[in-house]
Amino acid sequence: MSEPSEWLIYRGAGEPHEGIEQLPPPPPWRDFAGRGAPDPDDADDDGGALTDGSATRRLGGHRHLAELHRPGAEELEMINAALYLRRPLLVTGSPGAGKSTLAHSVAHELRLGRVLRWPIVSRSTLLDGLYHYDAIARLQDVQIAAHGAAAGADAADNVGSYIRLGPLGTALLPSDRPRVLLIDELDKSDIDLPNDLLNVLEEGEFGIPELERIADRLPNGEAEVLTDDGTKVTVKGGRVECAAFPFVVLTSNGERDFPAPLMRRCIHLELGRPDHQRLATFVRAHLGDEAARSGDDLIAHFLERSRSELLATDQLLNAIYLTDAAAPAGRDRLADLLIQRLDRPR
Repeated sequence: MSEPSEWLIYRGAGEPHEGIEQLPPPPPWRDFAGRGAPDPDDADDDGGALTDGSATRRLGGHRHLAELHRPGAEELEMINAALYLRRPLLVTGSPGAGKSTLAHSVAHELRLGRVLRWPIVSRSTLLDGLYHYDAIARLQDVQIAAHGAAAGADAADNVGSYIRLGPLGTALLPSDRPRVLLIDELDKSDIDLPNDLLNVLEEGEFGIPELERIADRLPNGEAEVLTDDGTKVTVKGGRVECAAFPFVVLTSNGERDFPAPLMRRCIHLELGRPDHQRLATFVRAHLGDEAARSGDDLIAHFLERSRSELLATDQLLNAIYLTDAAAPAGRDRLADLLIQRLDRPR
């Protein structure tokens, strides 16, 4: 441990210095230096990567140390029910309960590739998840073609070049194995989105009108479009139809109720408040065994407070990581500053 002020990088002294060079490596869950880098633990039989670096940030760089932990019986049963029935899994629980991590855990264990993530905001629409058509770019290329540029003419004729499938659209592409789709924080959406999802999740298919209109003029009715993975795939007849229904995880912090038709089509899993063992496993997966041991008192204090306060496990991770760099004298005070109740009056 350092002296009380030695861990401070910014000191508020007003004098420029090179203190930024002393900044330690970031917490594993905030390390973006390897963004997009494949996880060596997730490789196929030929050595090819099945996931990107985001899985490490979600599951933890030390997750091999947490292998002794197993999900509860009800959690396992609901996950497998969704897999068997090909139904979306609606996961509710408090912030930081591990709802989003569940999708990454399933993708990792079943080797289903990169998790397709669709983060929901109040402006999200069904079309955002399905595909995006860049009409402005196509118009610009048509104008270039009108001035005699051959390359512009070719681009203008290839409508598929201006279409990119979203996370939901990519998940519904035909494949032998299901993809994992995380629709994160659905309760943040506009009131219409849960109902708008019903038909697509029930039928497992959707049309792209921009391609359907010209399908008879396309070679074999096919067009190449870009996916959420950044690769190109062929869409025939302007329609995307899944072969293996994706493993869809819908998460919610419980801020609103969902319509009965959506609930009827989902398997519902409520994640309760984690116990000491689960929190220790969570810390061990991200920070290692030593951090779990040294932060055991902070875990116990976090659990005690969470009985009457709304707290998130992310706060606990932040506290254990940062207090390791602070002086012993200020450890508890710093932890309390970082773990503030989320339901306090504003």
